[in-house]
Amino acid sequence: MSKYYYLIAGLPEVALDDGRRPYTVADFKAEVMPMLSATDRPLFSCFFLQYDHRNVLSMLQRTETVWDPRGTVTRDDAEAVLAALKEEEPLPRTALPAYLVDFMREYLQVAEEGREMDAVVWQDRLSARYFRYAMGSKNPFVSAWYELNLNMANVLTAITCRKHGLDRAEYVVPANETAELLRTSNARDFGLGESLEYLPELMRVAEEPDLLMRERRLDLMKWHWLEEATFFKTFDFETVFAYLLRVEMIERWAALDAAAGEETFRGMVGALKKGSATVLDEFKRNHTK
Repeated sequence: MSKYYYLIAGLPEVALDDGRRPYTVADFKAEVMPMLSATDRPLFSCFFLQYDHRNVLSMLQRTETVWDPRGTVTRDDAEAVLAALKEEEPLPRTALPAYLVDFMREYLQVAEEGREMDAVVWQDRLSARYFRYAMGSKNPFVSAWYELNLNMANVLTAITCRKHGLDRAEYVVPANETAELLRTSNARDFGLGESLEYLPELMRVAEEPDLLMRERRLDLMKWHWLEEATFFKTFDFETVFAYLLRVEMIERWAALDAAAGEETFRGMVGALKKGSATVLDEFKRNHTK
């Protein structure tokens, strides 16, 4: 097992709520990937497959979206695989994992049959493949991290479906035994009270009416999980991976805060255009310290 004394010792302290961004996800990937062992590099790359998903879905659905460079596969490689699948030719050697190639093949088959499927359905199908792939990792920490994320998302989905009378089986991502219980159980705790120790906290979070606050509380739960899971792995790969996950959370919240700031600014401009001095005064009261 590789140790990363120099790398980890040089990482600055981070906190979810301090607003500092020591790295972007892309910068951290570029700096750290060359330092990792041949065994740990594929584990690290697993995180970046989520960006490949967005890129591949955009390519398949022919949406005008900029190719996200944080992924592991270039546009040229993805298009080469897609062309080979269409022509039923041997696949070129690329970094695309088998589950993503299989997903592309399934998408093409459905399209050829003339069946239409909602974009959300395709996202769920790809998510199910991804979670099965990630949870199959030989690294227990990586596997547990992805199972935690799958379970948290599925529990919240099941609670929302139950609240609004929706069919849980259509929305819960079916990738493990917990998902099966969430899709079928009529018990208040979905039969998971003894297997998911974080279920009570998660059910309290589900009652939070403010969506941003709910998201923040979920990230805090994950942040604390990372701290506990890496407590005895100070200089191991797990701590490097956990740092990447924290960097992503901070980056995401920085983007959310910027979007919220822009929305507030647009609201203020709209108020000015309408001549609403009352709204502007309220804005000043709430944002002037």
